[in-house]
Amino acid sequence: MVLVQSADLHHNPSRRPVLVSVQGKSDGEEDMQALRSHPLFARLEADDLRGLYQQSRKVNLKHHELLYRQGMAAHYFYFVISGRIRLYRLDSSGVDRTLDSHGAGDCFAEVMIYADPPNYACYAEALKSSEILMIPVRAYQELLEQRPAYNRAALQHYAMRAVSRFHDLEIMTVQSARDRLIRYLIDLLPEGASVGGEVELPLPKCLVASRLAMQPETFSRILADLKSSGLVRVNRSRLFIPDPQRLVGVCQ
Repeated sequence: MVLVQSADLHHNPSRRPVLVSVQGKSDGEEDMQALRSHPLFARLEADDLRGLYQQSRKVNLKHHELLYRQGMAAHYFYFVISGRIRLYRLDSSGVDRTLDSHGAGDCFAEVMIYADPPNYACYAEALKSSEILMIPVRAYQELLEQRPAYNRAALQHYAMRAVSRFHDLEIMTVQSARDRLIRYLIDLLPEGASVGGEVELPLPKCLVASRLAMQPETFSRILADLKSSGLVRVNRSRLFIPDPQRLVGVCQ
């Protein structure tokens, strides 16, 4: 076992580093199979994938433990094996603003592969006990240099991420807080869903409110209005949307 620096969220996150345990190497067949499901690794030859995995390390994070801090030099990008990670930034007043969250099967901070200099642009904290694979940026860069064909898959992944970010920006430019929340909920449904379905909020409600640039009280009021109108049914973090088309129609 080795130790790496993280930070304590409940104190000053930029000054109070703590240590988190990192597991050593393992055969990791299940982990590599999970990696295969992600576009950044799907086209890697078996030997290249295994070599990359063997240079990686797994880190176990507890609830609210930080993985990295905004402004730190970025030597790794990350793959979520289990749990959930929240990305956030601190504004000028010290208030944190939720940017995104990632669950099992997701990569994050992978833009560091092409960044120069590579520095993390935000904080990353665990929202629950999480197991994360730390992948060395330089090791992946060497694969791209040795095998240019891998660059296409990486660039396709970044192109898809860019489209997603434009969609997120579109949501955030909607003036009505109610419309932002409705669009967010619709996006949680499977793509193309036209019948009712249940979704689970990936973040606590207060953090979803932060993600959508509204106060928690505003979020709760809007959700209560949607519930009273029969547009959603709420059971803690799970919401049932009986008629997605009707819900969409409310914000048009």
